[in-house]
Amino acid sequence: RALAEAVAAGDADAAHFVHQGSTSQDVLDTGLMLVAARTAELILADLDRTADALAALAERHRDTPMAARTLGQHAVPTTFGLKAAGWLQGVLDAAERLRRVRADGLPVQLGGAAGTMAGYLEYAHVVAGLTGDGLDRYARRLPAAYAAELGLAEPVVPWHTVRTPLADLASALTVTGAALGTFAADVQLLSRTETAEVSEPGAEGRGASSAMPHKRNPALAALIRSAAYRLPGLSGTLAQAAVTDDERPAGAWHAEWEPLRAALRLAGGAAHTAAELAEGLCVHAGRMHANLGLTRGLVVSERLAAALSPLLGRAGAKAVVSTASARAATEGRHLADVLAEAPELAGRHDAESLHALCAPEHYTGAAGLLVDRVLARHRRSRPDGRG
Repeated sequence: RALAEAVAAGDADAAHFVHQGSTSQDVLDTGLMLVAARTAELILADLDRTADALAALAERHRDTPMAARTLGQHAVPTTFGLKAAGWLQGVLDAAERLRRVRADGLPVQLGGAAGTMAGYLEYAHVVAGLTGDGLDRYARRLPAAYAAELGLAEPVVPWHTVRTPLADLASALTVTGAALGTFAADVQLLSRTETAEVSEPGAEGRGASSAMPHKRNPALAALIRSAAYRLPGLSGTLAQAAVTDDERPAGAWHAEWEPLRAALRLAGGAAHTAAELAEGLCVHAGRMHANLGLTRGLVVSERLAAALSPLLGRAGAKAVVSTASARAATEGRHLADVLAEAPELAGRHDAESLHALCAPEHYTGAAGLLVDRVLARHRRSRPDGRG
């Protein structure tokens, strides 16, 4: 009524067409899609900013060695470039999914009382005199014209009880949260005092502790993670509400409004914060190098087992390296020095050659090539083809 009155103030005849043939769900579903589309544009812009910044980090540190960690412990050497490329891959996956949903998966809703479009056709018959083929053409053209007017997708049929658009959108937002949350979690871990391989960009008062003056907490990463933890639950609510009944369920589509708004808000906030974090992330390559030496060569035990297998056989090499690794850890000595004393290697390897095999920067596998592959994908994803 309020809209009809506002329209009538400018054109009394036009007011007759307000809400004509529509049901409230047509208006509210289309409104949800408009909100989603406009918010998706903001999220995508920040995901692109984040991707650009991560690509720059991956390229700059393509060959910067660091310790890979599995189950919280040093595993084998990797590069910070590959770490950043992994973050970038996740962000590109998220942006690709959300961009696809934005382009094709956010349709207008135009079905009328029970999804038959009968109300629209009746008014077209009464007001415009359309019949037969004329009414069929009108039924085909009306959703397309409506979608074009609003910049949304044209539905195949009304989707009052087929909630795929919302389920797809929720899934894309959850993937976005997971990608950004993984980035944030790694930043938090790598910025621990005893690790100190990266640090967040500073800002006045940000991350300050109320009780401990010396602290600068990773506040940006914490904000991103808090959003990532909530998104799967909101997505689950939307997936549950997608189970509908009849031609309009009682309560199910009403239950979508708040969690969808919250999911859009959280994903948008996480993306905006991630862009700031990625653009300002401080990388401490010297600390990465120092940390690689913490285990005194154990970080490359896998390489030594492989390098010694032609001499000792696979099982024999693994046994010798395992024994030496245990001794090195117990005695606080370098693995190469312990191995040099192994009788199985007498006359075959000395401490110098074994120390050379223990150089972590020479055991990063195909890390550089893998970084290049992700960077190539990033370049292809940009409108100008330039990452």
